[in-house]
Amino acid sequence: MRTFAPVAALAGLALLIAGCGSSSGSTTSTASSSSSSSNASQGGGDYGGGYGKPKTTTSSAGATTGGGQTVKLTGGAGGSIAFDKSTLHAKAGKVTIVMANAKDAGIQHGIAVEGKGVDKDGTPAPPGGTSTVTVTVKRGTYEFYCPVDGHRQQGMEGKLVVR
Repeated sequence: MRTFAPVAALAGLALLIAGCGSSSGSTTSTASSSSSSSNASQGGGDYGGGYGKPKTTTSSAGATTGGGQTVKLTGGAGGSIAFDKSTLHAKAGKVTIVMANAKDAGIQHGIAVEGKGVDKDGTPAPPGGTSTVTVTVKRGTYEFYCPVDGHRQQGMEGKLVVR
């Protein structure tokens, strides 16, 4: 029974170390859907080239909080199946994309990211709500799109360029 005490001490030490992790540690993204949505609208914005045609300008990362950054866009303005931006830019690391579904969207829209081993969907949001997805990305180009059935095929997608 002498081996019990060292084994118990090591197990306790492992639990202590696991509980002291950094809040800015990296994570890997999977296809699970652990993002959140709310009914709070996140700003309007310029919807660009009319219904169904996203602007070709780019958006830079907005706020940086908790070791990550947040990038925002809007979808579904005027009932369109489109985002207001076709290209987003972010720095490598933890990135949160917040998609505000326009109040006049008429249907739900969401945000998802795919590429380089990342494949994660945000929960679709009703008109006036938001869909959020958080991923950890490396340098390169990824796709962002609306995960609602048929929306990506109708052109509701864009590029996420990570530097």
